[in-house]
Amino acid sequence: MASRTKLTDSATLEHYRIALDNAEKQPVIMAALTDLGYDSTVIGEGKLLWAATRQAFEAYASFSTLKSNLEDIFNTHRKKAKVIFRNDMVTAQKLAILGSMPQAYIKWLEVLKKFYSLASSDTIIQAKLARLKVTIEEISAANTLITDLEAARSLYLREKGESQDATKAKDAAFYKIDDWMSEFFAVAKIGLE
Repeated sequence: MASRTKLTDSATLEHYRIALDNAEKQPVIMAALTDLGYDSTVIGEGKLLWAATRQAFEAYASFSTLKSNLEDIFNTHRKKAKVIFRNDMVTAQKLAILGSMPQAYIKWLEVLKKFYSLASSDTIIQAKLARLKVTIEEISAANTLITDLEAARSLYLREKGESQDATKAKDAAFYKIDDWMSEFFAVAKIGLE
């Protein structure tokens, strides 16, 4: 089995895809596996498990990439806003730029929504932010990213049922395919000796 500590998730998925594809398309491999109970039906089960894992990985990757991009943009905007409003605690409080950022996703997202909602609706704040090159276009783009992020997270959570933790759901899918592929590789090794 491929070591999960040495390969990225995408590399692991590609490794598994190639192994399953070769098992189906190489007559020598298919014959050896069929003799050990891994016929096209069992290989098909593995491919379905692979497809489900791939879907979970893609949904998680989309969510994770959007979150990371939005986090980078917000961190820059937040730093600039802290400089601009360092002597205006009332506005800084309204923008939620005081103190440390929450780590929990929902609270983190609420801070971003508060910041960009106020920045997009208050022309005085916009004018002050423009001084450090935080444009209304960037603010609007960040609001769009927030909407996209929420949609990506909803899609991921919907695909994984009632899961509340996207990383755990992705890891659970990988655990299933890792276990299945471990047995598959062991059987293939025996069959091809």
